[in-house]
Amino acid sequence: MTQLDTAETGQDGVNRRDTAAGTWRAGIRRAIRIASRPDPWKRGPVLAALALLLGLVMLLHAQITDRGGLGSLVETFLPWFGLLIPVLLAGTLWRRSASAVAALLLPVTVWLSLFGGLLDDKSHPGSDLTVASHNVGADNPDPVGTASDLAASGADVLALEEIAPQAKPLYEKELAKVYPYHTVQGTVGLWSRLPLSDTQPVDIKMDYGPLADTKPVEIKMDYTRALRTTVATDHGPLTVYVAHLGSVRLLPRNGFWTASRDRGAQALGEAIAADPSERVVLLGDLNGTVDDRAFAGITSQLHSVQDAAGDGFGFSWPAKFPVTRIDQILVRGVKPESSWVLPATGSDHLPVAAGISW
Repeated sequence: MTQLDTAETGQDGVNRRDTAAGTWRAGIRRAIRIASRPDPWKRGPVLAALALLLGLVMLLHAQITDRGGLGSLVETFLPWFGLLIPVLLAGTLWRRSASAVAALLLPVTVWLSLFGGLLDDKSHPGSDLTVASHNVGADNPDPVGTASDLAASGADVLALEEIAPQAKPLYEKELAKVYPYHTVQGTVGLWSRLPLSDTQPVDIKMDYGPLADTKPVEIKMDYTRALRTTVATDHGPLTVYVAHLGSVRLLPRNGFWTASRDRGAQALGEAIAADPSERVVLLGDLNGTVDDRAFAGITSQLHSVQDAAGDGFGFSWPAKFPVTRIDQILVRGVKPESSWVLPATGSDHLPVAAGISW
C-alpha cells in the first residue's frame, strides 16, 4: 500500500511539473505576441496623417491657391468636409489607433468652430419686416404657380432673379395682387408692399470688354443683373440691392471657372462701399457661399442672416437635393430675427426668406 501511494504521488508531481511548464511556455508565447504587436500610438499612421490633412485644409482654406478656382471650389463645399470625419473615425476604431484618434481632434475642433453655430436654432419670434429672394429660373415651366407660391409666402419685400422676358408679364400680373409696388431692371426685380424710390440699375460688369462702352443703353439693359432701390418703411428708408452674379462652371481644362462671378462680386462690393445708407439689405443669387474668398469685399460690410438667425445651413441649391447656399440675404444696420428656406417651386433654386427688425 505504501509503495502504491508513493507511485501515485510521484506521477502526480510529474503532471504538475508538465502543466506548470506548459503554462510557462504559453505565457512566454503570449508575451512575445503582445510585444510584437504595434503599439496603439504606432498603429494607423496613414489615418492620422489624413486626419491632420483634413483639419489643415479646413483651418487654412483661405490659403489654398485659387489657381483653376481650387480655393473657391473648396470653400463652396467646405461644410461637407465634415462628412470625412466619421469615415476616418470608423477606420480609426477598426485599427484601434490612438494616434489617429488624437489627430481627429483637429478636424473636429476646426469644423465645429466654423459651422457648429449653424447647428443651433438662433431664430427669434416676430420681426418688423419680412424679405425674400428667389432665382425663379429662366426655364421655369410654371412661372404663374411660382409667383402664386411666393405671393403667399408673407414676404413684405420680394426679390426675383433670372426673370425671362416671356415670363416677366406673368410675374407682374400675378404678384400685383399682393405687391402694389415693383421694379424690374433687366433680369432682376423687386416687388414690395411698401413704396419704392430712387431705383437704378447697378453695373456688376456682366457686359465686359473693350466694346462694352460702345453699346447703346437699351442693349446694355439686357445685361442688367443688379439693382438698387429704397423701400419706405415705418422705421425710415431701407436700401435694398438685388443681384444675380455671373454663373460658375466646372470645366475640364480651366477647372472651377469663376471669372464673371468674381468680377461682379468686386463691382457689387464697391457699389455697397460707396453707399452712405445706414440700413442695407442685399438679396440675390450670388452663385457662391459666404465662405468663398471672392465675397470678402461684400461680407466685410454685410452679414448673413442665416449665420446670425438661421436654423441649420439653409442650403438652397439645387432644389431637388440642396448641397450649398448660394442664394443669400445679407444685411447691415438692421437686426436679423429669423432666416429660413421656403418650399420648392418650378425653379432649380429654393427661395430664401428672413425676418428683420430695427
